[in-house]
Amino acid sequence: MTTPVIDVQGPLRKMPAEPGKPVSYQMTVGDTRVPLNDLIGRELQLDFGGEIRCIHCDRLTKKSFSQGYCYPCFRKLAACDSCIVSPEKCHYYEGTCREPEWGETHCMVPHVVYLANSSGLKVGITRKTQVPTRWIDQGAIAAIPMLEVATRRLAGLVEVVCKAHVADRTNWRAMLKGDVEALDLEAERERLLETVRSELDELRVEHGEGAIRAVGDSGLDLAYPVEVWPSKIRTHNLDKTPQVAGRLEGVKGQYLILDSGVINIRKFTAYNVRLQVFEERPQTSDLFSS
Repeated sequence: MTTPVIDVQGPLRKMPAEPGKPVSYQMTVGDTRVPLNDLIGRELQLDFGGEIRCIHCDRLTKKSFSQGYCYPCFRKLAACDSCIVSPEKCHYYEGTCREPEWGETHCMVPHVVYLANSSGLKVGITRKTQVPTRWIDQGAIAAIPMLEVATRRLAGLVEVVCKAHVADRTNWRAMLKGDVEALDLEAERERLLETVRSELDELRVEHGEGAIRAVGDSGLDLAYPVEVWPSKIRTHNLDKTPQVAGRLEGVKGQYLILDSGVINIRKFTAYNVRLQVFEERPQTSDLFSS
Protein backbone atom coordinates (compact mmCIF):
# COMPACT_ATOMS: atom_id res chain seq x y z
CA MET A 1 0.00 0.00 0.00
CA THR A 2 1.28 3.47 -0.89
CA THR A 3 2.44 5.45 2.14
CA PRO A 4 1.32 9.09 2.31
CA VAL A 5 3.99 11.77 2.68
CA ILE A 6 1.43 13.94 4.50
CA ASP A 7 -1.40 12.56 6.62
CA VAL A 8 -3.42 14.99 8.77
CA GLN A 9 -6.92 15.03 10.15
CA GLY A 10 -9.26 17.69 11.54
CA PRO A 11 -11.87 20.28 10.58
CA LEU A 12 -11.39 22.21 7.36
CA ARG A 13 -11.01 25.98 7.41
CA LYS A 14 -10.79 28.63 4.71
CA MET A 15 -7.41 28.47 2.97
CA PRO A 16 -5.02 31.25 4.09
CA ALA A 17 -3.30 32.95 1.17
CA GLU A 18 -0.57 35.54 0.76
CA PRO A 19 -0.01 37.67 -2.36
CA GLY A 20 3.06 36.77 -4.35
CA LYS A 21 4.16 35.60 -7.76
CA PRO A 22 2.23 33.36 -7.58
CA VAL A 23 -0.15 33.63 -4.60
CA SER A 24 1.02 31.37 -1.75
CA TYR A 25 -1.63 29.03 -0.31
CA GLN A 26 -1.95 26.85 2.76
CA MET A 27 -4.62 24.29 3.56
CA THR A 28 -5.82 24.34 7.16
CA VAL A 29 -6.82 20.95 8.54
CA GLY A 30 -7.36 21.09 12.29
CA ASP A 31 -4.29 22.71 13.84
CA THR A 32 -2.10 21.90 10.83
CA ARG A 33 -1.36 24.22 7.95
CA VAL A 34 -0.19 22.38 4.86
CA PRO A 35 1.70 24.49 2.26
CA LEU A 36 0.01 23.82 -1.07
CA ASN A 37 2.21 25.46 -3.69
CA ASP A 38 4.90 22.81 -3.23
CA LEU A 39 2.30 20.06 -3.65
CA ILE A 40 1.30 20.93 -7.22
CA GLY A 41 1.68 17.70 -9.17
CA ARG A 42 1.20 15.46 -6.11
CA GLU A 43 -1.69 13.08 -5.52
CA LEU A 44 -4.22 14.24 -2.90
CA GLN A 45 -6.95 12.29 -1.15
CA LEU A 46 -9.57 13.97 1.00
CA ASP A 47 -11.92 11.82 3.10
CA PHE A 48 -14.96 13.17 4.95
CA GLY A 49 -16.01 10.95 7.84
CA GLY A 50 -19.43 12.54 8.34
CA GLU A 51 -18.71 14.84 11.32
CA ILE A 52 -19.38 18.58 11.12
CA ARG A 53 -18.76 20.82 14.14
CA CYS A 54 -19.86 24.45 14.33
CA ILE A 55 -16.93 26.84 14.00
CA HIS A 56 -18.42 29.06 16.71
CA CYS A 57 -19.72 26.74 19.47
CA ASP A 58 -18.25 23.36 18.39
CA ARG A 59 -21.71 21.78 18.46
CA LEU A 60 -22.07 18.65 16.34
CA THR A 61 -24.39 19.46 13.43
CA LYS A 62 -25.78 17.41 10.58
CA LYS A 63 -25.67 20.40 8.22
CA SER A 64 -23.43 23.42 7.89
CA PHE A 65 -25.06 26.83 7.58
CA SER A 66 -23.35 29.96 6.22
CA GLN A 67 -20.05 28.09 5.74
CA GLY A 68 -19.48 26.36 9.05
CA TYR A 69 -22.17 27.25 11.58
CA CYS A 70 -24.82 25.14 13.30
CA TYR A 71 -28.43 26.28 12.96
CA PRO A 72 -28.74 27.95 16.40
CA CYS A 73 -25.58 30.01 15.76
CA PHE A 74 -26.76 30.78 12.24
CA ARG A 75 -29.94 32.21 13.75
CA LYS A 76 -28.30 34.32 16.44
CA LEU A 77 -24.89 35.53 15.22
CA ALA A 78 -24.43 38.85 13.45
CA ALA A 79 -21.90 37.19 11.14
CA CYS A 80 -24.77 35.11 9.70
CA ASP A 81 -27.32 37.92 9.32
CA SER A 82 -28.77 38.62 5.87
CA CYS A 83 -27.03 42.00 5.80
CA ILE A 84 -23.68 40.21 5.45
CA VAL A 85 -24.79 39.14 1.97
CA SER A 86 -26.68 42.41 1.34
CA PRO A 87 -24.63 45.06 3.18
CA GLU A 88 -26.96 47.88 2.15
CA LYS A 89 -29.46 46.27 4.57
CA CYS A 90 -27.15 46.72 7.57
CA HIS A 91 -29.37 47.79 10.47
CA TYR A 92 -26.77 48.65 13.10
CA TYR A 93 -27.79 52.31 12.94
CA GLU A 94 -31.36 51.27 13.87
CA GLY A 95 -30.11 49.70 17.10
CA THR A 96 -31.20 46.19 16.03
CA CYS A 97 -27.83 44.54 15.35
CA ARG A 98 -27.71 40.98 16.74
CA GLU A 99 -24.29 41.71 18.28
CA PRO A 100 -23.56 45.44 18.52
CA GLU A 101 -19.95 44.92 19.63
CA TRP A 102 -19.33 42.68 16.62
CA GLY A 103 -20.96 45.29 14.40
CA GLU A 104 -18.63 47.97 15.74
CA THR A 105 -15.53 46.00 14.74
CA HIS A 106 -16.81 44.57 11.44
CA CYS A 107 -19.36 47.02 10.05
CA MET A 108 -18.70 50.43 11.58
CA VAL A 109 -15.18 50.53 10.15
CA PRO A 110 -13.70 51.76 6.85
CA HIS A 111 -14.61 49.69 3.79
CA VAL A 112 -13.26 49.73 0.26
CA VAL A 113 -15.40 49.64 -2.87
CA TYR A 114 -13.28 48.08 -5.60
CA LEU A 115 -13.24 46.84 -9.16
CA ALA A 116 -11.86 43.39 -9.89
CA ASN A 117 -11.29 41.20 -12.91
CA SER A 118 -12.08 37.63 -11.88
CA SER A 119 -14.32 36.41 -14.71
CA GLY A 120 -14.66 39.87 -16.23
CA LEU A 121 -15.25 43.26 -14.65
CA LYS A 122 -17.07 43.29 -11.31
CA VAL A 123 -17.63 45.67 -8.42
CA GLY A 124 -17.29 44.54 -4.83
CA ILE A 125 -16.77 45.72 -1.26
CA THR A 126 -14.60 44.58 1.62
CA ARG A 127 -13.27 45.85 4.92
CA LYS A 128 -10.16 47.91 4.32
CA THR A 129 -8.16 45.43 6.39
CA GLN A 130 -9.20 42.60 4.02
CA VAL A 131 -7.39 44.04 0.99
CA PRO A 132 -6.01 42.09 -0.91
CA THR A 133 -7.29 38.90 0.80
CA ARG A 134 -10.80 39.39 -0.55
CA TRP A 135 -9.48 39.75 -4.09
CA ILE A 136 -7.50 36.54 -3.83
CA ASP A 137 -10.47 34.63 -2.39
CA GLN A 138 -12.48 35.65 -5.46
CA GLY A 139 -9.76 34.50 -7.82
CA ALA A 140 -9.24 37.97 -9.32
CA ILE A 141 -6.33 38.30 -11.73
CA ALA A 142 -6.33 42.05 -11.04
CA ALA A 143 -8.14 44.48 -8.75
CA ILE A 144 -8.11 48.16 -7.94
CA PRO A 145 -9.62 50.20 -5.08
CA MET A 146 -12.13 52.79 -6.20
CA LEU A 147 -13.66 54.39 -3.09
CA GLU A 148 -13.09 54.29 0.65
CA VAL A 149 -16.27 54.65 2.71
CA ALA A 150 -16.99 55.02 6.40
CA THR A 151 -19.20 51.97 7.08
CA ARG A 152 -20.31 48.65 5.64
CA ARG A 153 -23.86 49.90 5.04
CA LEU A 154 -22.58 52.86 3.06
CA ALA A 155 -20.31 50.54 1.06
CA GLY A 156 -23.40 48.48 0.25
CA LEU A 157 -25.34 51.54 -0.85
CA VAL A 158 -22.48 52.57 -3.15
CA GLU A 159 -22.27 49.03 -4.53
CA VAL A 160 -26.00 49.08 -5.33
CA VAL A 161 -25.46 52.26 -7.34
CA CYS A 162 -22.48 50.77 -9.18
CA LYS A 163 -23.97 47.37 -9.96
CA ALA A 164 -26.59 49.03 -12.14
CA HIS A 165 -23.69 49.46 -14.56
CA VAL A 166 -21.20 46.70 -13.63
CA ALA A 167 -21.66 43.07 -12.54
CA ASP A 168 -21.31 42.33 -8.83
CA ARG A 169 -20.76 38.58 -9.06
CA THR A 170 -18.01 36.28 -10.28
CA ASN A 171 -18.73 33.53 -12.78
CA TRP A 172 -16.69 30.95 -10.87
CA ARG A 173 -16.61 28.48 -13.75
CA ALA A 174 -15.09 31.07 -16.09
CA MET A 175 -12.71 32.15 -13.30
CA LEU A 176 -11.38 28.59 -12.98
CA LYS A 177 -10.74 28.11 -16.69
CA GLY A 178 -7.92 30.64 -16.61
CA ASP A 179 -8.74 32.46 -19.86
CA VAL A 180 -9.93 35.74 -18.36
CA GLU A 181 -9.22 38.67 -20.68
CA ALA A 182 -7.07 41.47 -19.26
CA LEU A 183 -8.75 44.82 -18.55
CA ASP A 184 -7.54 48.37 -17.98
CA LEU A 185 -8.93 48.75 -14.47
CA GLU A 186 -7.74 52.34 -14.03
CA ALA A 187 -9.72 53.37 -17.11
CA GLU A 188 -12.73 51.32 -15.95
CA ARG A 189 -12.56 53.02 -12.55
CA GLU A 190 -12.62 56.50 -14.07
CA ARG A 191 -15.46 55.55 -16.41
CA LEU A 192 -17.61 54.12 -13.63
CA LEU A 193 -16.95 57.02 -11.23
CA GLU A 194 -18.06 59.46 -13.90
CA THR A 195 -21.16 57.38 -14.64
CA VAL A 196 -22.32 57.32 -11.00
CA ARG A 197 -21.10 60.79 -10.02
CA SER A 198 -24.57 62.23 -9.34
CA GLU A 199 -25.65 59.26 -7.19
CA LEU A 200 -22.43 59.47 -5.16
CA ASP A 201 -23.02 63.20 -4.62
CA GLU A 202 -26.49 62.41 -3.27
CA LEU A 203 -25.02 59.86 -0.83
CA ARG A 204 -22.42 62.41 0.30
CA VAL A 205 -25.16 64.93 1.04
CA GLU A 206 -26.94 62.34 3.18
CA HIS A 207 -23.94 60.78 4.94
CA GLY A 208 -21.34 63.55 4.93
CA GLU A 209 -18.78 64.73 2.39
CA GLY A 210 -15.95 62.79 4.06
CA ALA A 211 -17.89 59.54 4.27
CA ILE A 212 -17.09 58.64 0.63
CA ARG A 213 -13.56 59.29 -0.56
CA ALA A 214 -12.12 58.56 -4.00
CA VAL A 215 -9.00 56.41 -3.94
CA GLY A 216 -6.31 56.95 -6.55
CA ASP A 217 -4.21 53.92 -5.60
CA SER A 218 -2.89 51.75 -8.40
CA GLY A 219 -4.22 48.23 -8.83
CA LEU A 220 -2.73 44.86 -8.02
CA ASP A 221 -2.07 42.07 -10.51
CA LEU A 222 -2.36 38.51 -9.17
CA ALA A 223 -1.13 35.16 -10.47
CA TYR A 224 -2.04 31.75 -9.11
CA PRO A 225 -0.16 28.45 -8.68
CA VAL A 226 -1.85 26.55 -11.51
CA GLU A 227 -0.02 24.01 -13.66
CA VAL A 228 -3.01 22.89 -15.76
CA TRP A 229 -6.22 24.87 -16.29
CA PRO A 230 -9.34 22.71 -16.55
CA SER A 231 -11.01 22.72 -19.95
CA LYS A 232 -14.25 21.44 -18.44
CA ILE A 233 -15.38 22.17 -14.88
CA ARG A 234 -16.42 19.14 -12.84
CA THR A 235 -17.16 19.74 -9.15
CA HIS A 236 -16.62 17.56 -6.09
CA ASN A 237 -19.16 17.63 -3.26
CA LEU A 238 -18.22 15.97 0.05
CA ASP A 239 -21.89 15.65 1.01
CA LYS A 240 -22.51 13.44 -2.02
CA THR A 241 -19.11 11.82 -2.48
CA PRO A 242 -17.16 11.77 0.82
CA GLN A 243 -13.89 10.73 -0.82
CA VAL A 244 -12.17 13.06 -3.26
CA ALA A 245 -8.90 12.09 -4.92
CA GLY A 246 -6.78 13.34 -7.77
CA ARG A 247 -3.60 15.03 -8.90
CA LEU A 248 -3.36 18.61 -7.64
CA GLU A 249 -3.01 20.78 -10.72
CA GLY A 250 -3.56 24.19 -9.15
CA VAL A 251 -5.17 26.45 -6.59
CA LYS A 252 -7.22 29.57 -7.34
CA GLY A 253 -9.67 31.51 -5.21
CA GLN A 254 -10.73 28.99 -2.58
CA TYR A 255 -10.69 26.09 -5.04
CA LEU A 256 -8.38 23.12 -5.36
CA ILE A 257 -8.01 22.18 -9.03
CA LEU A 258 -7.56 18.41 -9.37
CA ASP A 259 -7.35 16.34 -12.52
CA SER A 260 -10.58 14.70 -11.31
CA GLY A 261 -12.47 17.97 -10.75
CA VAL A 262 -12.50 21.07 -8.55
CA ILE A 263 -13.55 21.51 -4.93
CA ASN A 264 -14.44 24.70 -3.08
CA ILE A 265 -12.67 24.28 0.25
CA ARG A 266 -14.43 27.24 1.88
CA LYS A 267 -17.82 25.63 1.17
CA PHE A 268 -16.85 22.73 3.42
CA THR A 269 -15.59 24.74 6.38
CA ALA A 270 -16.08 22.77 9.66
CA TYR A 271 -16.13 19.37 7.90
CA ASN A 272 -13.85 16.93 9.72
CA VAL A 273 -11.62 15.41 7.06
CA ARG A 274 -8.49 13.38 6.58
CA LEU A 275 -6.03 14.81 4.07
CA GLN A 276 -3.41 12.50 2.59
CA VAL A 277 -0.75 13.47 0.06
CA PHE A 278 1.07 10.83 -1.99
CA GLU A 279 4.01 10.78 -4.35
CA GLU A 280 2.02 8.61 -6.73
CA ARG A 281 -1.63 7.70 -7.16
CA PRO A 282 -2.77 5.24 -4.47
CA GLN A 283 -5.65 2.83 -4.51
CA THR A 284 -8.65 4.46 -2.82
CA SER A 285 -8.94 3.53 0.85
CA ASP A 286 -11.73 3.33 3.38
CA LEU A 287 -12.66 6.57 5.13
CA PHE A 288 -10.31 7.37 7.99
CA SER A 289 -8.62 3.99 7.76
CA SER A 290 -5.19 3.70 9.26
